[in-house]
Amino acid sequence: MTQQKKAVALISGGLDSLLAAKIVQDQGIHVAGINFFTGFCVEGHTHAIRKKGRDKPKRNNALWVAEQLGIKLHIVDIIEEYKQVVFNPRYGYGANLNPCLDCKIFMVRKAHQWCQQHGFDFIVTGEVVGQRPMSQRKDTMPVVADRSGAEDRLLRPLSAKNLPPTLPEREGWIDRDKLLGLSGRSRKPQIALANSFGFEEYAQPAGGCCFLTDAQYSSKLADLWQARGSKQYELDDIMLLKVGRHLRPKPHFKVIIAREEGEGNFLLGYRKQYISIISLSHSGPLALVDGDVDDKDIELAASLVARYGKGRDEAQVEMEIRTPAGASRPLKVRPLLSSNIPEQWHL
Repeated sequence: MTQQKKAVALISGGLDSLLAAKIVQDQGIHVAGINFFTGFCVEGHTHAIRKKGRDKPKRNNALWVAEQLGIKLHIVDIIEEYKQVVFNPRYGYGANLNPCLDCKIFMVRKAHQWCQQHGFDFIVTGEVVGQRPMSQRKDTMPVVADRSGAEDRLLRPLSAKNLPPTLPEREGWIDRDKLLGLSGRSRKPQIALANSFGFEEYAQPAGGCCFLTDAQYSSKLADLWQARGSKQYELDDIMLLKVGRHLRPKPHFKVIIAREEGEGNFLLGYRKQYISIISLSHSGPLALVDGDVDDKDIELAASLVARYGKGRDEAQVEMEIRTPAGASRPLKVRPLLSSNIPEQWHL
């Protein structure tokens, strides 16, 4: 008897990776999933704290996909290693700060190393020719296979018929005739295929959860790098950049203001790391101050925060200023008028 072949599938939590793994699994291949945690794909967290996301499942989509397929999912923390991909992408950024081609090469390389360590035979991804302008072009797909070291052990089941046969196909581990030849950005074929497999629920088909593809998020990350004088970040930075209203009144500090209760509750967890501001005399949002500030800066920040509370039209609002050490003091300020908040403050 021949030994069952084993494949590791890159599982992002999206529809394409779900379908790619299912196609291979249905050919009798033992499939395991792998998900690389960069820190930038935290979509479920947003849905949990924002009102506008409350109708969406509060789940890790990669784990959910693995559950639908009945496979084991290996979640690998690559936050520190991934920083060099974000800081110095060989092939540059996409429309924002997304190093898509370098990212794909990096993740396939990690998957290839994992295969070698665990005795797996090949790698499966949900890539589709022409779907992404940077990493999923017909001319860049060979670059991913080559520079990752995976070479012809990288199988893309959704677009296989548009690409040269891979080792699994040539060796007969996989029947090429049962693979697909999808191309382009239309998602209708994937949705139809999902329906044929009986998948009634799946993550939004139009794309990934990486915040680096988001223009506003990327702008805030670029601002963070500029303010700190270097391309650095920690996981807390990644999380805070996607929460609240970010305003930078002066180059050396910014204010993060909660937009709703869920964000305020989340920001409470950072009061031991940042100066925090909240209104005592009127209901209003919690805010954090990021930077080295003096008393005049604190007064300006407090006036700015007061603008977003119920006392915005009052002549004076009493605010509480709390240090990371827990010391607090009241401060009476006049809320800033909207006309006195320049557009360039908003990140």
